[in-house]
Amino acid sequence: MRGMVPPDPESKASNLEYAVVYVPKRSRNRFAANCVEIKDCASDALDSADPAKKYFAARVSGPSKSSEGQFIYYLVEWLE
Repeated sequence: MRGMVPPDPESKASNLEYAVVYVPKRSRNRFAANCVEIKDCASDALDSADPAKKYFAARVSGPSKSSEGQFIYYLVEWLE
């Protein structure tokens, strides 16, 4: 994905994480860090998701620093 920093196993930059993401539509593929809540595992993310309130379980990569200086996460996949 353009702009995505590949995971680095020796640092904390751009880790693959399970998360609950607040997003108005699931058509987006990057999210501000304040919209992402990291979870320990996929089942925790799925249990915490609430689609009616626009909280969706996902696997994300990040955080990365955008060109605007914001920390962002990139979508790897939506969890169902």
